[in-house]
Amino acid sequence: ILFAAFSLTLRSCSQEKLQDTNKWPRESMLAELMENMDKKSAWDRFYSETSSRSPNFKNFEWFFGFDAVQDFITPFLQTASLSRRPVQVLDMGCGTSALGPSIYRDSALPVRVTCADISPVAVRLMREHVRANPVRPRNASSQIEFLELDCTQLDSHYGPSSLDLIVDKGTTDALLRSKEGAEKAASVLRQCLKVLRRSGSLLQFSDEDPDARLVWLETAAQGQGLAAADVGVQEVGVLRGVCYYCYQVTAHHDVNK
Repeated sequence: ILFAAFSLTLRSCSQEKLQDTNKWPRESMLAELMENMDKKSAWDRFYSETSSRSPNFKNFEWFFGFDAVQDFITPFLQTASLSRRPVQVLDMGCGTSALGPSIYRDSALPVRVTCADISPVAVRLMREHVRANPVRPRNASSQIEFLELDCTQLDSHYGPSSLDLIVDKGTTDALLRSKEGAEKAASVLRQCLKVLRRSGSLLQFSDEDPDARLVWLETAAQGQGLAAADVGVQEVGVLRGVCYYCYQVTAHHDVNK
């Protein structure tokens, strides 16, 4: 399913730029990426090639953009804001998506958004773009940063109970497709639960069917001192013939013992 969604994403983007097909990566490179979606080198090559084919920066959106999921994210920002401090948000595996900057721009509440990706190329491109085209936040107290970070080492950067919301748009899907993906993705999930505050949540946006993803989430969240987490799902909708879902994962006990 992920391959279909990935291909549809690229096909849609390509259709928008039919007048300049050189802006999009070659099929051989895409095939390599699909087999190595957990490797920094593969993502570096992807973002280097896509950016080199156009003189103007363009956000690359996996699956869909911010508008499609804004109504899913905003309620969690409002809940976290009850603590009267900036809401700590991590866009995990941001790539060159406008998702994180859009949360920073549109939130009426003060937020600190970290856009993190394993690819230093993607991080550099985003920093340069925002430096050249500053994003004005709705709340003057909001902040945004771009960080090179391997999500499989999340707990080496963040301490326990330090984040309010983690947004994952396709990152877990990419890990699950890689050869060692299931183990890596489960480790990332457990790390997310450890670095989230008690009221915090992980939102995974994916095209995987709930019958498979819900069971995986409930199983993978266990272990290493973690009891079962609360897991829920909402349908985002059908885009380009693919149905997408928002999976919410929240630890309902002290996950930091």
